[in-house]
Amino acid sequence: MIKSHLQLNDADRSTVESLVNKNSLSVKVYKRATALLKLDQGDTLQSVAALVDVNYNTVATWRDRYQCEGLAMLQDKPRSGRPPEIDGIQRAQITALACSTPPEGYARWSLRLLADKAVELDFVEHLSHNYAGQILKKTNSNRI
Repeated sequence: MIKSHLQLNDADRSTVESLVNKNSLSVKVYKRATALLKLDQGDTLQSVAALVDVNYNTVATWRDRYQCEGLAMLQDKPRSGRPPEIDGIQRAQITALACSTPPEGYARWSLRLLADKAVELDFVEHLSHNYAGQILKKTNSNRI
């Protein structure tokens, strides 16, 4: 007699099987879907954990989440944390400003000058010179 750790209904089983056969699936979703299928086939938690290279407790958590949430457990829940204050458009405006000619009397943009000018032009409400440097560093800019 095979001990079943999980019973997928027919609709969920076909959905999970089609997901596993896709090539454009993230590793997290692939591992979770494979684990669900193997548990449905009667594999033990330890053998499934070894197959998908995770801890035994992780597979047990996935099983419990499936029983509570259904197939929604395949996707990550939204992460907590503060949302970014400066969006992509504002970053582009700051980068474009750094690539423009500096104000009269300056040979080049300093980070403090750039941050002050971005606030003055209403690109952002507030901007420190350190954060302006981080924005430019991510764009591979050598203008400062």
